[in-house]
Amino acid sequence: MLFRRFELRAAIGAQDEKLTRAIEAFPASEILSRPPDQLAEELVEELRIEPPVLRESDIQASQDEVKVDVSQDPGRFVFDRSRPFYLSGTRVSFHVPFDGEHELFGAQASTFSTCPPCAEVGNGELLFRYERLDHDAEALRAEFERELAGVREHLSWVRNDVVPFNESFRAEAKQRIVRRREKLLKDQGMVSQLGYPLRQREGAPRTYAVPTARRRPRVRKPARGAKPFVPEPALQLEEYDNIIAIIDGMVHVMERSPAAFKGMKEEDMRTHFLVQLNGQYEGQASGETFNCSGKTDILIRADDKNVFVAETKFWAGPKALQEALDQLLGYATWRDGKLALIIFSRTKNFTAVLARVPETVRLHRSFRRDVAYQHDDTGWRFVFQHPDDPDRELLLRTLA
Repeated sequence: MLFRRFELRAAIGAQDEKLTRAIEAFPASEILSRPPDQLAEELVEELRIEPPVLRESDIQASQDEVKVDVSQDPGRFVFDRSRPFYLSGTRVSFHVPFDGEHELFGAQASTFSTCPPCAEVGNGELLFRYERLDHDAEALRAEFERELAGVREHLSWVRNDVVPFNESFRAEAKQRIVRRREKLLKDQGMVSQLGYPLRQREGAPRTYAVPTARRRPRVRKPARGAKPFVPEPALQLEEYDNIIAIIDGMVHVMERSPAAFKGMKEEDMRTHFLVQLNGQYEGQASGETFNCSGKTDILIRADDKNVFVAETKFWAGPKALQEALDQLLGYATWRDGKLALIIFSRTKNFTAVLARVPETVRLHRSFRRDVAYQHDDTGWRFVFQHPDDPDRELLLRTLA
């Protein structure tokens, strides 16, 4: 008899427990380095429950000759019913292929019948066997279709229990992954505030750095997860601050010698920053870590990925600043976006410009919060959310 071996509710509960164990089994480096949506999708593929679906258009029948025991048939005269009494008959088998998990033919749903259908569960097919002494095809077909209708009904009850679980499974998996990631980040944050150097675990991956001939921009990669995810390089905050300091120093040179720069266009202004940056940094392969992308980009690259991006813009009002922010965010990597926006102003009332810059930045749809730090009156630091992932944050230094 089908749909009687175990309770479906217990099986669904077991999958929920498997989800918890699977998330706990992920290495911390994988939880921190891979998108929650991707990890959740892998778990859904592995743990979601697939109710069987009958392929009724592919049903086939077969027959063979058998001996039928009629000793217990009350309609026949048998002298000794304590022993088998065989007559020649025919066994007809109906082969019903299906897709999905064959174990669910043994699951009793929350709705069930006390007289479930009977069949043999084979490898990808149900087998209905009938032994007859007559050749009444209509009666045989009716008996089979009655049994098949019972299977359909029970499968519909199974789906009624399984579908809500499957529909909520992806969101539940992502939520639990995000929870674990938040805990891991808080764990690391707590330890980093203790004031003692962190002890490296045995076998932990070493710091990944872009090979350089002069100053080495400290760029590290988290541990790799399963394909197809390839982790983005991440620029350390200390190196980010050093890059900003070089840019800031060049800005002060410009401010002290305005006559030398007053006729320059954005591209020419940007070149002076590139000269200073290339004086301290050298990239892998090309020898130029900082290169131009488009007309206004200043960037540092590792493995063909941008780990630091800056935009240089002349002040042209709030609308142009919002557009510059959109352009800058478009270059941000998922892994660890460190951004800078350098704003030149030829407006005489520079104080008014300085008042408009932060308030305009805070109105951007991706803005999250200000970051307090030691700075002068012409610079700010903000946190933005990644335009493609609300769970990722980007650091933006704005310098006027």
